[in-house]
Amino acid sequence: MQTRTALFPGSFDPFTVGHESVVRRALPLFDKIIIGIGYNTTKSGFFDLTARKQMIENTFADEPQVVVETYTGLTVEFCEKQNANFILRGLRTATDFEYERAIGQMNYLMQNEIETVFLLTKSEHSPISSTIVREIIKNKGDVSRFVPKNCGINRFL
Repeated sequence: MQTRTALFPGSFDPFTVGHESVVRRALPLFDKIIIGIGYNTTKSGFFDLTARKQMIENTFADEPQVVVETYTGLTVEFCEKQNANFILRGLRTATDFEYERAIGQMNYLMQNEIETVFLLTKSEHSPISSTIVREIIKNKGDVSRFVPKNCGINRFL
């Protein structure tokens, strides 16, 4: 029987409670979820890759189904290397849907054995984005409600 492995890709700078919710809600759907921290050429990182990886590993220390990896290059190529047959994405808004739909369709054209699966975020997480959380951090605000409790973000500030 083939293992149902999903890749949840993103820059996760930082990983938010919305991201955590999507992964935890997806756990019953997959045998394994790889959280792939990709290097995005259009974004400059606030937290370095090592810090992001550690925060996400802290968040999912209780979940053996979840592993955290970093990667560069095309997401579908990373999926192939990891034997992931699904790409998991969370949707907050209609704008997210349009953007993610286009990426999902392009990924399918490049590798039609990899399906993209969308989960809607919980309504209370819709306004939370990594960009906004970074701005709160830069302005010395409290982000504890917006990042996972066990991530240990304060060690990296």
